Amino acid sequence: MGNHGSTLDDILAEDMHHWYNKFMKESPSGLITLFELKAILNLKGMNEDANRYVEQVFFTFDMDGDGYINFVEYIAAISLMLKGEINQKLKWYFKLFDQDGNGKIDKEELETIFTAIQDITRNKDIDPEEIVSLIFERIDVKGEGELTLEEFIEGAKDHEDITDMLKTLMDLTPVLLIIIEGRTGNNQ
Repeated sequence: MGNHGSTLDDILAEDMHHWYNKFMKESPSGLITLFELKAILNLKGMNEDANRYVEQVFFTFDMDGDGYINFVEYIAAISLMLKGEINQKLKWYFKLFDQDGNGKIDKEELETIFTAIQDITRNKDIDPEEIVSLIFERIDVKGEGELTLEEFIEGAKDHEDITDMLKTLMDLTPVLLIIIEGRTGNNQ
């Protein structure tokens, strides 16, 4: 299928009017619910972890917490995934990983998310247990078994191989392509 980057960059560069029309076509109410997001992505028969992951993604993009993704949140989410700076992406990853919202991530939370992402993206190139072990071996210098946001960001930035693995594992390009191309894009 080639490199998605230039295609997505071109699409993101299109004018807001086009983006708005595309958004309204998918969601005439102007708001996307969690149920609609799952329908747009054609996500059926997922395991419980993958289902929770999609919910977690939805809630991290629902910035005002109203239970809907509006047009501004939609554009912000796509822009972050495609063009966000590494610090922004790492903060978003952390928020996504911190499933219980306690301000720390542990091995189980990370492994659950990585496994769920693989279930959705069908990218099984990296073993979740291996990357979680590597992250904690290199970043959890105090050996506490959990990471704060600061430890996670600094540790990931200090270890380029971990940053690269996170980028690969967290690549939501296939999901974004489905959203951008609309429901008809699912029949490829």
